[in-house]
Amino acid sequence: QVQLVESGGGSVQAGDSLTLSCEASGYIFDLCMAWFRQDPEKKREGVAAISTSGVATWYADSVKGRFTISRDNGKKTLYLQMDRLKPEDSAMYYCAATNYCGDSWSTRTYNYWGQGTQVTVSS
Repeated sequence: QVQLVESGGGSVQAGDSLTLSCEASGYIFDLCMAWFRQDPEKKREGVAAISTSGVATWYADSVKGRFTISRDNGKKTLYLQMDRLKPEDSAMYYCAATNYCGDSWSTRTYNYWGQGTQVTVSS
């Protein structure tokens, strides 16, 4: 069982940057991981995903070129660097991990979830 704890959210202005972190309670070297976000009125959506080694990454079209996902397996931590933030990026951001790498954008792929960290971007 792996517990995930997100941090780094906050309230910022449009155009600002934030870095989210997700610290795991155990080893993550064999876990595929991802960041999801959810607005209260919308479904949870995938934002960025990363392979076990970190070599392969994938991004939602809405964040491509602005967000960067990375991981440090030695520190058991996943990161999301968010640049040029927009008001539409406002949401609760969740870290997710799975032993069974499959559809990176399906919430059903992931068996470990954090509690979320809020990001609010004002115009």
